[in-house]
Amino acid sequence: MRSLTGSWTVLAAAAAACLVLAFGAAFSQEGGVVRIVPRVTGNAQPMALEHIPPLGRPVVDDVKRMRNYPEQPPIIPHSIDGYQLTLNTNRCMDCHKREFTEGSGAPMISVTHFQDRDGQVLSDVTPRRYFCTACHVQQTDVQPLVRNTFQDAKDVGRKP
Repeated sequence: MRSLTGSWTVLAAAAAACLVLAFGAAFSQEGGVVRIVPRVTGNAQPMALEHIPPLGRPVVDDVKRMRNYPEQPPIIPHSIDGYQLTLNTNRCMDCHKREFTEGSGAPMISVTHFQDRDGQVLSDVTPRRYFCTACHVQQTDVQPLVRNTFQDAKDVGRKP
């Protein structure tokens, strides 16, 4: 049977640990009080609904655009309104899957989309490349939000 003094010692140590956790976390390493910094972006009230402006008019000319760098995913040159991308359905594959490209005239998806993360080639699109809009975006006819100063690598260092 434990002594009464031993129980009080354990209880006092537990209470001290709780106090350190409860009040010690409110101070910075320098000993000053931690100040909560307000959010820089986003809603002041995270659960409040925010007005989101509509997307710009999609570019639907079906013109293949030049890429800005070698590994850039091609943009989607047509409207994708109403396209379904779920675990069971991928509307993009109706035209871009190898066996449907002849009839649709759409380019076949890249062979890289058939490789898993270990480099093994699969017979179908790998799950990590299944959700097309994670990389490929639809072009819209809008003004840029910020000024674009991008230069092609071949033009860097050239004088105009």
